Amino acid sequence: MTEQQARPRAVFSTEDFGLMKQAVAHYLKEMQDRPESSKLSALYHRLGRLA
Repeated sequence: MTEQQARPRAVFSTEDFGLMKQAVAHYLKEMQDRPESSKLSALYHRLGRLA
């Protein structure tokens, strides 16, 4: 008998991406004067494409 590999399951749901986008938007407002804010902004926009 051969062992079948389990189908990979998604880690996040589409609803999770919306929540993460809201959290990043809030954090981005707090961090807007810091150098890493450009990375947070890019993350925010990438999450927008997924949600």
